[in-house]
Amino acid sequence: MSDMQADEMMDDAIDHANIPTLVMVLVQLTGDTSWLEAPYKIARAGGMGDNDSGGLDLDAQNEIRTAAKNAIHAWQQGAPIAIPNPDPALLVRMLSHSMGEEVPQEYGEFTAAQLSQSTKVSESINTPDNFRVLIVGAGATGMCAAVHMQQAGVPFTVVEKHDRVGGVWHENRYPGAGVDTPNHLYSFSFISYDWPLYFALRDDLHAYMEHVADEFGLGEHIQLSTEVLSAEWNSAANLWEVSIRDADGRVRVERASVVLSATGVFNPPVWPDIDGIRAFSGESFHSSEWPADMELSGKRVAVIGNGATAMQLCPEIQEQVDHLTIFQRSNHWAAPFDQFRKPVPEPIRFLLREVPLYRAWYRVRLGWTFNDRVHEALQKDPDWIHPERSLNATNDAHRAFFTRYIEDELGDRTDLLDKVVPPYPPFGKRMLMDNGWYRMLRNPNVDLVTTPIDHVDDNQVVTDDGNAYEADVLIIATGFDVLNFGTAFDIKGRSGATLRDRWGDNGKAYLGTAIPDFPNLFMLYGPNTQPGHGGSLLFVIERQMNYIMSMIQQMTENKLETVEVKSEVHDRYNAAVDAAHEKMVWTHPGMQTYYRNSQGRVVVNFPWRNVDLFEMTKQADLKEYNVG
Repeated sequence: MSDMQADEMMDDAIDHANIPTLVMVLVQLTGDTSWLEAPYKIARAGGMGDNDSGGLDLDAQNEIRTAAKNAIHAWQQGAPIAIPNPDPALLVRMLSHSMGEEVPQEYGEFTAAQLSQSTKVSESINTPDNFRVLIVGAGATGMCAAVHMQQAGVPFTVVEKHDRVGGVWHENRYPGAGVDTPNHLYSFSFISYDWPLYFALRDDLHAYMEHVADEFGLGEHIQLSTEVLSAEWNSAANLWEVSIRDADGRVRVERASVVLSATGVFNPPVWPDIDGIRAFSGESFHSSEWPADMELSGKRVAVIGNGATAMQLCPEIQEQVDHLTIFQRSNHWAAPFDQFRKPVPEPIRFLLREVPLYRAWYRVRLGWTFNDRVHEALQKDPDWIHPERSLNATNDAHRAFFTRYIEDELGDRTDLLDKVVPPYPPFGKRMLMDNGWYRMLRNPNVDLVTTPIDHVDDNQVVTDDGNAYEADVLIIATGFDVLNFGTAFDIKGRSGATLRDRWGDNGKAYLGTAIPDFPNLFMLYGPNTQPGHGGSLLFVIERQMNYIMSMIQQMTENKLETVEVKSEVHDRYNAAVDAAHEKMVWTHPGMQTYYRNSQGRVVVNFPWRNVDLFEMTKQADLKEYNVG
């Protein structure tokens, strides 16, 4: 490609660029902060879109694009970035401008960390000769852990029960499977990637996970088709003894100084407790175990469940099947999904590849939109006059917005409103992204059944009112056993008690990571770590790994063999988690959600903001641990 062709491609890319992101690049490249003033004041956008125009008139947009072309071409030719490291105050001002709303001052350092272009995630750690880390699982969490260990020079092994890496993106192959977080956000900060879609589907996500493994050469550290059966703490040796079954079925015991559980929570799959469901006479399977040769054309299909999986699956198959019957246990809120199946235009892909500063700011803006922006609206107002339907005035406005959206999508099918509009506050359950769900319900080929299922008889699903629905295929889309953390394998601690017995469905860990009685064991994606108000799980995992690497560094520096979080630290933290949740939407009495256990305690979600997690995980504090 000639220089002239490259310049033309860049100009074309800038002509397609997101204006609020482009202004951020322009300010840093030129040092001219007048771009943050009128007449370039960005208008706040409703919903979760990118706000490509920034609400500016065409003259202002064209001025910005012309100036950006000059600045980016100059940078490409060697001109230095005028403000390579904006101070926290300027970063908050810039982010506030780009979003068209006030961002709190405490987001300065947080934003600086997100803008970092470094691919180095961990400094070198000189561990003792016999120090070794065992990582259980090679999904996204396990590979993130492996990259950190590799870059720090810490000896490690990853054990993965499947024959390929990728975790949930290897296992889940049902039609329509994909992310409901933008994949430019649902991706690791330490590696760039050329995403073809704004919201990636399963094949692209699995390809990304394999790309990460290949790019960092993790294959030599990963033992595939190998399963951890149990782990037991040996107090005499201050080591974990881990029972492992190889691909050939042989069982061996390995020792590790530190064990990282990276098995995630999206396993095992859950089947509902319905009489006769396992005896269905037709084809029947859980959505996470989709048969490779499954053919639905011309068949009557019944789907039990209407959560995130069903919202992706059902619109995808509605035109293939003879008839689709969906059994809904409870209704969900779903947000407009403007970029569903939308490809990233080639000029934008070019810009994201060629201008790292643009890519970084695009990611930062996504982070604000999908992460902490909504957190305040999820707090209960004790003086609010409609606590049965919403939490506060802002949450009630969200309710009105989402209800109008549902009404618009359903059109003349007003008979469905009572079935689909939830009575509880928005965000009370996981907020889903609408993949065409409501438009699908207008299809005469689709029935939504809200009467509870009584039993399954032969090829019929029978509801409490006695109605029977015949089907050739029964698909179970009821999710996973997310409440029983740490049950992928038996873990026996210092006292001899197992983690499974200690927790049941009431998992508790300090920072979702460390547990008393289990020295040198760290959970990734443990209890109360899911960013329920929105955002990327991969951000959480990276923050946990930052904390864990800080701990390993301090263990090495202080010649420590064991670290075990103090019970009082653990208990105080979890009391604070519970107190925070009592003030939030997820303890609202008007709904059931997988976030809560059998006692009603929220065990899945993190109650604070992403910026709070950032602060909490900067560095491990040995004073909070019993060490030896």
